[in-house]
Amino acid sequence: MSMASVNPATGQTVKTFDENTDEQIDAAIGRARAAFLALRQTTFAQRAGWMTAAADLLEREIDDVARMMTTEMGKTLAAAKAEVTKCASGCRFYAANAERFLADEPADAAAVNATRAFTRYQPIGPVLAVMPWNFPLWQVIRFAAPALMAGNTGLLKHASNVPDTAVYLGELFTRAGFPAGAFETLLIDSKQVERVLSDPRVRAATLTGSERAGRSVAEIAGRELKKTVLELGGSDPFVVMPSADLDRAAEVATTARCQNNGQSCIAAKRFIVHTDVYDAFAEKFVAHMSALRVGDPMAGGTDVGPLATAQGREDVEKQVRDAVDRGARVLCGGTRPDAPGWFYPPTVVADLTPQMRMWSEEVFGPVAGLFRVSSYEEAVELANATAFGLGSNAWTREPAEQERFAVDLDAGAVFINGMTTSYPQLPFGGVKNSGYGRELSAWGIREFCNIKTVWLGEGAASAGTAHSE
Repeated sequence: MSMASVNPATGQTVKTFDENTDEQIDAAIGRARAAFLALRQTTFAQRAGWMTAAADLLEREIDDVARMMTTEMGKTLAAAKAEVTKCASGCRFYAANAERFLADEPADAAAVNATRAFTRYQPIGPVLAVMPWNFPLWQVIRFAAPALMAGNTGLLKHASNVPDTAVYLGELFTRAGFPAGAFETLLIDSKQVERVLSDPRVRAATLTGSERAGRSVAEIAGRELKKTVLELGGSDPFVVMPSADLDRAAEVATTARCQNNGQSCIAAKRFIVHTDVYDAFAEKFVAHMSALRVGDPMAGGTDVGPLATAQGREDVEKQVRDAVDRGARVLCGGTRPDAPGWFYPPTVVADLTPQMRMWSEEVFGPVAGLFRVSSYEEAVELANATAFGLGSNAWTREPAEQERFAVDLDAGAVFINGMTTSYPQLPFGGVKNSGYGRELSAWGIREFCNIKTVWLGEGAASAGTAHSE
């Protein structure tokens, strides 16, 4: 069996890769286990040096890496370069902060009848990462950087349509100085994930992907009693209230919907607008969406490239067609261009009803659903009327409303007067069917640690002076 790197702008196969054999999979797991035994004995300073070297490699190779990503999944070259830069920053962030995030935390010794008591964070071993194609570098780095800095090792099962990026990532950290096997790429089919996760040498798993994939991994991990972190889909609301800066809201709404060609879990997808400003916002939003240039993702002036797969475009087309057939209005876009590649134009659909698929399903492409509401309460009710709960946006200049949205929106993140974004400094994750656990910040690096209680009684030797994890 082989995996193919197919250019979505042309539909042509660029490169093929052989899938790993059972023997190669077992060998990779063995290397990850051996590397863990070595890595856990190193100091934060050593690991920080290697992680900084990985950042240096990303920055030096930015042009080649960006072109590789654009060729494999169609994001614009400018967006790909920005992703590489963000990955380098993420590596530097954990190189600088991991030791502080994982420092021993003292407890009240007297309250527990001890001379000293504290919490210690220690690595647990090889972690399987099942990652998606839409941010093929960043999704992996935001797991790999904290995991390696904690002293864990990683096994990457990347999406099958980005094998070139997967191979690059499998070599990056060894090139930077980490022990061989500290981060291994497995070129395997999704059917082989169970085999890897069931291996006793693999201690946990993290997955970013669909609900179906998340449920499957969670089921396997539950049977094996292994920790998981899941970041699944999203149908993020973008709420616009009467006091909002409509010009700025419409501009950001366009970026929030069409970033990464509309293929982002935290992209704004449902635009919920108060009736007092609905017509004005809709006019501005449609004008911005219509002005985006769709074309060759390698070209400098392109705003929106192709969708990553032919199936992905077909899914979006069916969702829009279903809405139109049931009475929705297309305010712009809505028709695929008659040209090679898997392109779909920025589209705004209004007059959506609960009978339409777009009402409840995530649309993974540059298509916005526009909703009219008459009150704050109706806006929040509609915003929360989804199985998902990843990110959310609210636009209002009223301080009281801002505080209410921060409390009332049922999501893992609430961004007021700005676009939902993942930052290394802030925890990232969702609620409801958007998954559980957190990536990034101190919360992300602690997810795959043994949170160990250490209690010392009278006469015990001091502990912690030689702590390196």
